[in-house]
Amino acid sequence: MDESSAIEALSALAQPTRLAVFRQLAAAYPDAVPAGDLARTCDVPHNTMSSHLAILTRAGLTTACRDGRVIRYRASLDRLRELVAFLARDCCDGRPELCLPLAADLSRSCAQRPFGLEVEDG
Repeated sequence: MDESSAIEALSALAQPTRLAVFRQLAAAYPDAVPAGDLARTCDVPHNTMSSHLAILTRAGLTTACRDGRVIRYRASLDRLRELVAFLARDCCDGRPELCLPLAADLSRSCAQRPFGLEVEDG
C-alpha cells in the first residue's frame, strides 16, 4: 500500500456512519450485507448510504455484488490488513519486539464479540 491509498482508506473511515458500516461489515465477514439493511441499521436514507458505500468501495475497503435487485456489500479484510501493516511498518524501526503489544491488542480485539452481534448461550 502506498501513502495515497492509505490516506484514501483512512479518509473513508474518518466519518461516523462509514466507520460504523465498515465495522458492521467486518463483523459479518465473510457474509455480505444488503445495502438496505445497512441503511436501516445506521438509520440513514438509502441514497445517503449509497454515497457512503461508494466512498468505502473506492477506497478498497468494501466490495459489492449484485444479487438480483439487491446489492450486497462485504468488508475487504485484505485491504484492512494492508492498511494496518502500512501504519505499523515504520513503528518498529527494525525491532519487531516493539510491535508485539500491538499484535497482542489485535489478537484480543479479534477474540471479542463482534460489533452489533449477540452471542446465544447453549
